[in-house]
Amino acid sequence: MTTCLVLGATGFIGGQIVRSALARGWHVRALRRTPNAVGAIGDLQPDWINGTLNDRSALVNAMRGCKVVFHAAAAYPHGTQQIDRQVKAAVDQLQSVLSAAREAGIERLIYTSSFTTIGPARDLSRGADELDQYVPGTAGDAYYEAKWAMEVAALKSEVPTIALCPSAVFGPGDVHLSVSQIVVDTARGKMPVYFDATFGTIDVRDVAEAHLNAVERGRVGERYILSAHNLTLLEGLTIVAREAGVKPPRFKIGPRLLSVIIAAGRFLPGGQIGHLRTMRFWQPLNNTKAVNELGLTVRPMESTIHDALAWFRQRGVLADVGT
Repeated sequence: MTTCLVLGATGFIGGQIVRSALARGWHVRALRRTPNAVGAIGDLQPDWINGTLNDRSALVNAMRGCKVVFHAAAAYPHGTQQIDRQVKAAVDQLQSVLSAAREAGIERLIYTSSFTTIGPARDLSRGADELDQYVPGTAGDAYYEAKWAMEVAALKSEVPTIALCPSAVFGPGDVHLSVSQIVVDTARGKMPVYFDATFGTIDVRDVAEAHLNAVERGRVGERYILSAHNLTLLEGLTIVAREAGVKPPRFKIGPRLLSVIIAAGRFLPGGQIGHLRTMRFWQPLNNTKAVNELGLTVRPMESTIHDALAWFRQRGVLADVGT
């Protein structure tokens, strides 16, 4: 029986990794920062371990006896201020995990990276692939810079590491609304506008299965794009609206007005301004490598959104929508 540790088990992707691993009969240890927190997997019974990514001794104890560690709990910095400081903090945290993994003798570290480490496509007709490298400093955003620095550090480490780069991830289990706020807002009929943008999407359950497949089929030192569908923003929001029984966005915001909104957003708290600021880096993605080497399988976007909305209704987030 394979014994694994999932870092970030109470999160969106990490929770689904736990669910998939238990379904395969694996022995699963699940790290959580907050005691008694269960995220979206309260119906499951992994071996819960309390600890943080900065507590090296707790990490070593949690990793001992494990064949593989799934690292789906990386730092998530935002903004354009103090980028160097935020990147250093993120990399230092990763180094704590890598150091613990070396001491514990982990055979595989499956690191959840991001589509943001994929650079502009060399061949626009094929979409961007793993050979397309993000150029540090291009986005001027803490998330982009930290994700790139962390992926490089992980793949260059002595720990046998495989990096997986999910595109925009949707589906059931996004307990913190880490990426699904736009889905919820659209389902409530509160997303009347859209922008010109094309991006890759994938179901969180397909992402989780690819993580498990990477343990046996992935090549150490490689990265794999996990993506299923390349959609325009309007196409994606229309699928959500259709599944929720509301009207899709009707008003297009052009690039000039979008620039004004982004500029004004510097002085506004929270929101989706970070996504708007880096929208120019969204692009179609090529999943051929993950399909061929990891056996990546994907489900229709309509199925993903249907199940996500059902999950949000069950939790009362969308109690009055689509019922």
